[in-house]
Amino acid sequence: MTATERAVELIEIAAAAAADKLATGIIAYDVSEQLVITDVFLLCSAANDRQVRAIVDEVEAKLRLAGVKPVRREGEREGRWVLLDYLDVVIHVQHSDERAFYSLERLWKDCPLLPLPEPAATSGGGATGPGGGESR
Repeated sequence: MTATERAVELIEIAAAAAADKLATGIIAYDVSEQLVITDVFLLCSAANDRQVRAIVDEVEAKLRLAGVKPVRREGEREGRWVLLDYLDVVIHVQHSDERAFYSLERLWKDCPLLPLPEPAATSGGGATGPGGGESR
């Protein structure tokens, strides 16, 4: 089983929204073979807490225009790692320090990467990409 077309569409929208707010290390994993609860994980980094919040706001706004709302949101108060759960897709917006520390890429490295539209595709993939794993 692979990610549904709708999940891929939502991830492309979310990735573009994150890129609009200068997120770095934007990558998407098709986790549909490994998990029954979701199809795709999107990971992206921000240099500071305010940028994390700005990325989250933009992603939510763009996905709302696409007709979806998150069923769950976690971590917003701290602004270091916000998880947005849209059932078919889960979006992780992490401060670059948290991204480097938790290294979610290591957990999902066996899952296929999904291609992302420009400019998200050139955001410096992975936590060690430009700005992805660096400290403030």
